[in-house]
Amino acid sequence: MRIHVVDAFTDRPFTGNPAGVCLLPAGEWPEDAWMRQVAAELNHSETAFALPLTDPTDPTDPADPTDPTAADWSIRWFTPLVETNLCGHATLATRHVLRTERGLLGPVRFSSRWNGVLVAHADADGVITLDFPAAPATEVPVPPGLAAALGVAPEATYRTGALGDLLTVLPDEATVRAATPDLAATADLTHTEKLRGVIITAAAAGADPGYDFVSRFFSPAEGIPEDPVTGSAHTALAPYWSARLGRNGLTGLQASTRSGLVHTSVHGDRVHLRGSAVTVLDGTLHG
Repeated sequence: MRIHVVDAFTDRPFTGNPAGVCLLPAGEWPEDAWMRQVAAELNHSETAFALPLTDPTDPTDPADPTDPTAADWSIRWFTPLVETNLCGHATLATRHVLRTERGLLGPVRFSSRWNGVLVAHADADGVITLDFPAAPATEVPVPPGLAAALGVAPEATYRTGALGDLLTVLPDEATVRAATPDLAATADLTHTEKLRGVIITAAAAGADPGYDFVSRFFSPAEGIPEDPVTGSAHTALAPYWSARLGRNGLTGLQASTRSGLVHTSVHGDRVHLRGSAVTVLDGTLHG
């Protein structure tokens, strides 16, 4: 079985967010324990496993395009420790592999366990658009211990509903970039507050830096000390910043050491996330 490592939300190797991608043969899902072992072996923030529900190369066996619940593939995502309920960059990476390895252009529909059908559209130039559910942010009091865990006092905090993150607004871009959270304290806080992770964000500094807002994402309790570029977090960041800045069609810079750009637009209760990807490893899985 072939396995790929793809850098997502970038057009250059060794930047963006690396994801493992494993395209499974048709049939039943492998054992969860095996998928966890593969994800732990790769040790990236997420590894995606995609199971074909139809034969995309056979024009006589398509998913029904008129059925919004129909899907071409089923997809699951594993961190080195747990299965997660949504992952943007590994979905983008999987769609990239389907384009480069299978020649599939246009929309591919992925069935997910917790978020229904997720559509990923690939253009001929390699740009991929993910159609994900929006995660509206609801302001909440700053949780006890958050300022100490982050090493900075937040301006405001928001719950992101089913996404399960705490969107934390900091004073400015420089503060986001300089933050050095206490990861053990952050893990304790996310466990206590029943969160997936903590997003920190601020508006872009300067007149026209090429992006509109910056963010970083921490989920140490799920085996991700800092995620390089978090597509799913932008399902909350996009509606928040679109409302705050008064316009749609934004670009977010995730200011990790690897860095990456996520182009966003809000469409009612959906968010479109656009980006590119590049394959950096194509190998054979023997385990």
